[in-house]
Amino acid sequence: MDIQAKKIISGSVDEVKDALKEFNENNASTFSFKELDQNNLRCDLWNAIFKYLADDGLSELHVACLMSIRILSRDKTDLDQLLNKERIELLLDHAKLKTIDELEFVENETAVEALKCLCNVIFNSLVAATICSKNQCVGAIMNRCKQYKNPKFPNTIKVFDMKVLFLISALCEEVRPKLRENMHGLTYLIELLEETISKYSHNSDINQISADIILLDSDVDLICEVLKVLFNITIHTDYSADVDEEDEAHYNRLIGVLYGLLIVKLENDSKQIDLHNHIINLLTNMPIKCYQSLFMPLQDNEVVPKNMQYEEQNMNAINSLITFLESRFSSDGTIRNQQELLSPILTVLVKAVNSSRIIRKYLRLKILPPLRDVHNRPEQGDTLRNSLCRLLTTPLTNVRDLSADLLFVLCKENVGRMIKYTGYGNAAGLFAQRGLLGGGRPDEGRYSSDSEDSDTDEYREFKHGINPVIGCYEPPHTSPIASMTEEQKEYEAMKLVDLMDNLTRQGIVQPCRIGEDGRPEPIEHVLQLQESLPNDQANIIRDNKS
Repeated sequence: MDIQAKKIISGSVDEVKDALKEFNENNASTFSFKELDQNNLRCDLWNAIFKYLADDGLSELHVACLMSIRILSRDKTDLDQLLNKERIELLLDHAKLKTIDELEFVENETAVEALKCLCNVIFNSLVAATICSKNQCVGAIMNRCKQYKNPKFPNTIKVFDMKVLFLISALCEEVRPKLRENMHGLTYLIELLEETISKYSHNSDINQISADIILLDSDVDLICEVLKVLFNITIHTDYSADVDEEDEAHYNRLIGVLYGLLIVKLENDSKQIDLHNHIINLLTNMPIKCYQSLFMPLQDNEVVPKNMQYEEQNMNAINSLITFLESRFSSDGTIRNQQELLSPILTVLVKAVNSSRIIRKYLRLKILPPLRDVHNRPEQGDTLRNSLCRLLTTPLTNVRDLSADLLFVLCKENVGRMIKYTGYGNAAGLFAQRGLLGGGRPDEGRYSSDSEDSDTDEYREFKHGINPVIGCYEPPHTSPIASMTEEQKEYEAMKLVDLMDNLTRQGIVQPCRIGEDGRPEPIEHVLQLQESLPNDQANIIRDNKS
């Protein structure tokens, strides 16, 4: 390493050329260069490489120099000090992003390597990211987007343009509104998605995209990068506020594109999860009112499997969301990964069922079909219902609340129906939050009056023995107090009262009762519980306590 570095710093042109080639080959997978910390070697090496890069007479070295910069920039050591405005401008120059007006497109390896360098230095250096957020870099990329329509424009340049744009917009928030509003980023990026997909179709209507088309890997890579940029510039969308007509048109148009991306096939199936993940992340930023663009009326002569049809609508895209959720449950399901794996897709499904009656009813068929398994607890098993019920008791509050919200809306916010499918014990947290511990009814007029419940023969047969707390059939068993006298029952009851009183005084537990608002409220003394008991039971406790 020292010999190579010294040759690069002070060798002849031929020696530098050979040393750069050897350095790049030997360090293709290296991410740390501790040996450069001695004798100011790191700084001297960077100075030499950028000196060659700035010399137009040494163009034969430029690609190798850029490859070396890309490799060296993986190591964050002193990177902020090694980069400055002039060096960033030099990289932009080689990436053909130096000026905004009349960018000349030249397809060569130098531009690609320069873009790769920019990706690395922006990602690893806040100084580089800040410089690129204030210079012409973002504007030049958006201006170059206009040239993407040229069929000869290579995807490689497009992909790395989008990677640079994503990194800048991710690391520098102040760029996002400028990119979206001043540079019309939303419009240009949606057009880029449409152009990429429509070339596979017989017509230019993105809404008529066929589920049989197969996206090439190169186009999938580009689409994923564009979706990441779109996520950044829509991340602060205010879902609660009314969306103006212009934004609503943009979002509906975008979701129409996402619909197409959810139903198409890919050249490489292994990329599907990655593509769908980016789509779902972007959907979390979309207003609820625009979610109805996720299903389309069935077209004449359109071949759609029966399980993807509902009320004469093509539910292919919604079915893809369900498939993605199933894949998340089959992944590493540890609590550590639940937030990252499940929060985005659950957010999308909650918004989807709140946006449309058709989506809600279709997802109910998929997630809460007529109940047949009455002998196992709701959280036991491999169905979507089982998996979601398990999340109702996860310590991750965000995932727990999203799962509860999804199931509750699928149950038309009906407490009795929620208990039927999840068990009271699993749903108690939701009921406590919403003030429904004492029962409750959904908002009048929000849901249709037609019933979606049709009890199965299995459910009707065992309904009498279903324990609502655990949510499944419980065989009859002998009561432990059946053989006790009334005096013994009273004695055991008072032991329980005393035990609860001691635990309360020590601050170990805090007994509660159901308040008028349907939520639990703490009590100061265990005897306050008698106020909610029938009169005869309350009298027994009062007489024994006195």
